[in-house]
This record gives sequence, C-alpha cells and structure tokens, in this order.
Amino acid sequence: MKQTDLGLKLSSKRTRKRAFLDEMERVVPWQALVALIESHYPKGKTGRPPFAIAAMLRIHFLQQWFGLSDPAMEEALHETPMYREFAGIEAGPVRLADESTILRFRHLLEAHGLALGMLQAINDTLRERGLMLKTGTVVDATLIAAPSSTKNASGERDPEMHQTRKGKQWYFGMKAHIGVDAESGLVHTVIATAANVCDLNVAGALLHGQEKTAFGDAGYQGVHKRAEALGPRWHVAMRPGKRRQLDKTQMLDALVDLIERMKASVRAKVEHPFRVIKRQFGFVKVRYRGITKNTLQLQTLFALSNLWMARRRLLAAQG
Repeated sequence: MKQTDLGLKLSSKRTRKRAFLDEMERVVPWQALVALIESHYPKGKTGRPPFAIAAMLRIHFLQQWFGLSDPAMEEALHETPMYREFAGIEAGPVRLADESTILRFRHLLEAHGLALGMLQAINDTLRERGLMLKTGTVVDATLIAAPSSTKNASGERDPEMHQTRKGKQWYFGMKAHIGVDAESGLVHTVIATAANVCDLNVAGALLHGQEKTAFGDAGYQGVHKRAEALGPRWHVAMRPGKRRQLDKTQMLDALVDLIERMKASVRAKVEHPFRVIKRQFGFVKVRYRGITKNTLQLQTLFALSNLWMARRRLLAAQG
C-alpha cells in the first residue's frame, strides 16, 4: 500500500493554491450562504441522503475559482486531496459528489436565483465591516467570448450571443456590465447582455439608486440625458480624439486634462474585478449557452472577486 493511500500528508510546502483556499475558508460567510440555500435544498427523505449543503457549496466555489467543468470537478475531487479537504469530505465516506450531483446543485441555484442572493449576502457582510459605501458608482463593461463554432448538437451558434466590433477586431459573445463602489472598487450590480448591446443602454440599471456621483468612460457620453440614469452627478470621460487635441501649454486645457486624469483614477477601480475573474479565476470564455445561465455564473464570480479583493482587510479585522 502506498503512503498516499493512507491519507498521509508528506509535503510540508504551503503552495499558492493551498494559501488561497485557506484565505477563502476564513473570509467567505459560509453560515449566511448555507442559510440562504437551506430552504430550497432537498430533504432526502427517501433514497440516499443528499450531500451536505456546505460541502456542495464549497465544491461549487472550487469550480468557479479554478475554472472546472462538472466532469472535471468530479475528477478533481478524486485526484486532489486538498479539494476534498476544503469541501469537508476528506475523512468522510467513499462516495463523492459525481458530475450529475454537481450539475443538480448548480441547477438548484439557477432555479431559485440564488447567485444574486449570494452576491447580496456577501456584500452585506462587506458593508457591515465598512468596506462598501453608497456615495458613488463606477460603471463599465467587458466582452466575454463565446464559442463561434457550429460543430455542436444544434448545428448553430448560441442565438442569445452576438458579434460586435471593437476597434478593428470582431468578437462573438456577450458583455458583462458591472457597477462598482467608487471608494472600494467592490461590485454591487452585475448585468449580462449580448455583445452588441450598447453600454449606454444598461448604465441606468447598474446604479443602486443612492449614489451622489457616477463615473463612466467615453462610451457613456450622453448618459445624463437618459431618464433611467438620472439622479447622480455623472463624470464621463472625454472622447479620446478631443482629449488629444488639448494644448497642455494653455492653462484651461491643462486644467481640463488634469480633471480627466482625476476621473480616470476613479474609473480605474472598475478594472480590478474584471482582472480578478479573468486572470485570477481564468474566466475568459462562457461555459453555458444562453444569457441567463451565464448571468448567474457572473454574479457568483463577482461575489467571489469581492471577497478576494477585500480579503486582506477582512483577515486583518479577524486578527
């Protein structure tokens, strides 16, 4: 018998992945999230007892953090003791969650819109710790690619996705629109649309309604004229072509350029959540067909990105 079969931990090295999971273990509000799901979770009065909510939730988060499909997650649970340990099933029975069980749990979250509830629950936790304010919002959007191949069961591309042009490059997929707190850069609103939807059309829906100020890049020019976006004072970037025409040797133009740089420093915070989900979590292409399912995944990803960005302050508060 191999020593690994006995469950012995022969390596003492603290890997980056283990350090990451240890931090997430401490900052995720597990109790609040389990309570959110509990009333919708099957009781299992007949047949095999269902897996614990906490275990399935942890498995679901592992999928988001490491970009694993349902079959890949099942295999990872068998192959990676660290994942089983994080899910709380390392010393449990031999039976592990298979891909069908993982799929059913995700469908449960989708059916009851629990991804949005988890985003709100996590943000409530952050707000209680003074990490989110309501005085300002920054809005922006990013393109997420979708498979453009027609070599699938339906023989066509996802009809809810669309192509769009950015610069001289064409993209096919969807857009993730977010509204973030202007102070902390934490996401409070997530909306997904087809890639060809204008950013301006979604700007009003990204506000939570209590802002005094709102910021956007040059794509949001004219937003202050939209009835659904009225309320905050908008600070929208000047179009790049006009800014290049500024003569910085002139006092007035130099002042305008300084104001633009100040606005850009605030808008830069909206890029951080995009970087986390794309670079840290590896979400660069949609996994599901349809806008609805991908919206729910985005809500989960941005909820987890909030915890990742705020983790040091949360851990410091725990002592």
